[in-house]
Amino acid sequence: MNTIKEQWFGNVRGDILAGIVVALALIPEAIAFSIIAGVDPMVGLYASFIIAVVIAFVGGRAGMISGATGAMALLMIPLIAQYGLEYLLAATILTGILQILFGVLKLARYMKFIPRSVMVGFVNALAILIFEAQIPHLFGQGWLVLGLAGATLAIIYLFPYISKVIPSTLVAIVIITGYTMFTGLNVFTVGNMGALPETLPIFLIPNVPLSYETLAIIFPFALALTVVGILESLLTATIVDDMTDTGSNKNRESRGQGIANIVTGFFGGMAGCAMIGQSVINVKSGGRGRLSSLVSGIVLILLILLLGNIVVQIPMAALAGVMVMVSISTFDWNSLRTLLIVPATDSIVMVVTVVTVVLTHDLSKGVFAGILLSAIFFVSKISKISIKSELDTNKKKRTYFIKGQLFFASVTEPIAEFDFKEELNEVVLDFTHAHIWDDSAVAAMEKIITKFEDNGTDVEVTGLNEASTLLVDKLRHKLSSH
Repeated sequence: MNTIKEQWFGNVRGDILAGIVVALALIPEAIAFSIIAGVDPMVGLYASFIIAVVIAFVGGRAGMISGATGAMALLMIPLIAQYGLEYLLAATILTGILQILFGVLKLARYMKFIPRSVMVGFVNALAILIFEAQIPHLFGQGWLVLGLAGATLAIIYLFPYISKVIPSTLVAIVIITGYTMFTGLNVFTVGNMGALPETLPIFLIPNVPLSYETLAIIFPFALALTVVGILESLLTATIVDDMTDTGSNKNRESRGQGIANIVTGFFGGMAGCAMIGQSVINVKSGGRGRLSSLVSGIVLILLILLLGNIVVQIPMAALAGVMVMVSISTFDWNSLRTLLIVPATDSIVMVVTVVTVVLTHDLSKGVFAGILLSAIFFVSKISKISIKSELDTNKKKRTYFIKGQLFFASVTEPIAEFDFKEELNEVVLDFTHAHIWDDSAVAAMEKIITKFEDNGTDVEVTGLNEASTLLVDKLRHKLSSH
């Protein structure tokens, strides 16, 4: 009960003010992502409203903002182009179901297999993509737009020296919007991005055939949306954990994202997930609790329905300035300073992750590329085996001291270290500082023993730990029978 009270009412003023700022930042993003996906702006706006409200109650990470995202929108383009909006809504509902299963099966625990270098690459790539998305709103439109964006950034960074009671991002948006309205400047605004909806979303069931053919169409898209949505949400949750020095329930977050997507699918919205940009804005603006997410969703729909005539006049230059601040705050600048200090493999993984995401605009591909490369480097590191030997000339006995992890990637080259033709009475294989992991290692050990015995040399195996002994006993009979 205390936890619930703290998450909802432990930071009321900060959460309300942060929620207002986030709501303003959600509008152009939701419209832009709708355009990317090829659907009406209301599909993205409804999604951001519904997901923000639902996730406030069922999510596992207080203070994190979810809604329509660019990473998800990119995956929807082929589905929209070939089959239309109704199939997208059906895929959104199926995405929610799969995400709930992800949470129920507690698959979030596998997040521990994502190395820090991959997470840093993910964050840096996302910061670059956020900045890249602002370029059309900043450049090629004259110095006036750049001046407004620069003024926005100046207010954001300087206003906290005057007062920290009101988020500087909100102050910047209000001042720049008021200035352009008062002076009548002709600049690109939110209204130029697309028409805003004038009614609340209504419940509807996607108008698609309930058939295997429909499932075959939407399942691949739903699976891709599930993976990307969960991946982005859990990584964002980890980032917010670090920013706020608090923990979160990743499995509950997975289930919460699923519930939110099912609801939004039935109310005409596109699939969404956690938004790192808006989450950073929320935290930087003082948002910490669930109330900030709820306020952002409610204020978003109220702004659209009640103050739409004012919202459409917000200059995109001002919102682009806010998002530039987000990209600067999101980027891990320390990763550049330590690029040549940390192990080279970690730096390579981070850079590859960033480059892959930036080139493909697909966060999942970048993360998977980073994980795969990390796995290859890890296997390479632990596959190094050390073999030393001592000869007892009186007994014509040689002892081989084997050190390292014996598995499929490490057992091929070490065989060349043994002299099978040496005239000996006995060979001792000392595994005190080694561990046998798989049947490839057992087979290699069998091969070494057989080669020595074929040359008339007795072989003694010593030093096997308990786990290695159990594996060898289990597999030696099977291997010798082949």
